[in-house]
Amino acid sequence: MIRIRYLFAQELWSPYLAGGLLGVVGLLAVGLSNHLLGASGGFQNLAGIAGQAVAPAAFDNVYFNYVMPAVITWNVVLLVGIFFGGTLGALSARTFRWRTMPDKQWVEAFGPSRVKRWGIAFGGAAILQYAAGIAGGCTSGLAISGGMLLAPAAFLFIAGMFASGILTALIIYRGRF
Repeated sequence: MIRIRYLFAQELWSPYLAGGLLGVVGLLAVGLSNHLLGASGGFQNLAGIAGQAVAPAAFDNVYFNYVMPAVITWNVVLLVGIFFGGTLGALSARTFRWRTMPDKQWVEAFGPSRVKRWGIAFGGAAILQYAAGIAGGCTSGLAISGGMLLAPAAFLFIAGMFASGILTALIIYRGRF
């Protein structure tokens, strides 16, 4: 029991242990619920719920009625679990902190503006979510679940994701970091 408690209280985990446990969670998700891990659909379900509350006519369409229904789905429950699981992990490792942005690296590269930081973070997240919708999946859905199933498309996606991340970092930071 002490060893398990120590494991959950660590700030950093072995990537092999964490990867193995993620594989077990993925297999349990498929075995117990018949659903793969994937988070982007949950955001679309929540957007549909919010949209139908604000502008019902605009969200009464095939997409929000059949493709991504405006209801609480497996993906929404998964998002809630990810949030609370991450919070619990940070609390158990005693690393939970309320932070304000920007951090030191951001300030050195782009200046101290918090509005700029939040704007870029929100804009980037919106673009990523839109692209995930076009692609029919997100990083967790395609890379993790697809990789778990040994789908060739998952490995192509992972290679492209890392290559584009490296290229983007080189362009944005211009070799400063």
